[in-house]
Amino acid sequence: MSALSAAFVRLHARLTPVAFVPEVRLHQADEPIGLWELTEGEFRSDRPPPFWAFAWAGGQGLARYVTDHPETVAGRRVLDLASGSGLVAIAAARAGAAAVRAVEIDELAVAAVALNAEANGVRVDAELGDILDGDARDAEVVLAGDAFYSEAMANRVLRFLLRATRAGASVLVGDPGRAFLPRERFDELAVYEVPVSEALESVRVKRTTVWRLRAGRPAAAD
Repeated sequence: MSALSAAFVRLHARLTPVAFVPEVRLHQADEPIGLWELTEGEFRSDRPPPFWAFAWAGGQGLARYVTDHPETVAGRRVLDLASGSGLVAIAAARAGAAAVRAVEIDELAVAAVALNAEANGVRVDAELGDILDGDARDAEVVLAGDAFYSEAMANRVLRFLLRATRAGASVLVGDPGRAFLPRERFDELAVYEVPVSEALESVRVKRTTVWRLRAGRPAAAD
């Protein structure tokens, strides 16, 4: 975590409880558009604002599930894929995971994960990199919140997650009805009504499902 990235996170986000998982506090931004402009992005529907600065519905639902069902991760090695703010990783650490690895491609997100883990008094190993063409290494549980927001991302994530299940990992996904989630490959575990930012989602509550991926070898996904 660079000092500059950490300073940026502290300057532009406030440490506040997560709406649907108040046991966890995150550095969260008050307003998305200005922050997206500061990070040199372009705010439009196919380019979401910085994931690290908001508690997205899929992550909130998955973190709630892990918090309420600690046996899902307790004593196990956990990978939080496309971790964003680190919410799901922190929930897993709080639930007793043996080790938690949170991976992100955004340096600011890695800084946010580290700061948020420290604020919640847990250890999370925040890692910068794109691992989607690789594997989950020794992870026994792989968690992915709100990772199916675009077709290109969904295809890569699905292939990665299928490889993880074939290697023996349990794969759980939190998703608020994104168009690119292949629901036919999953079993439903829980459904929540999750409060969200209206500026991000155009609604105040998103119906969010936690799914478990079924291992399989369909030709389209290999």
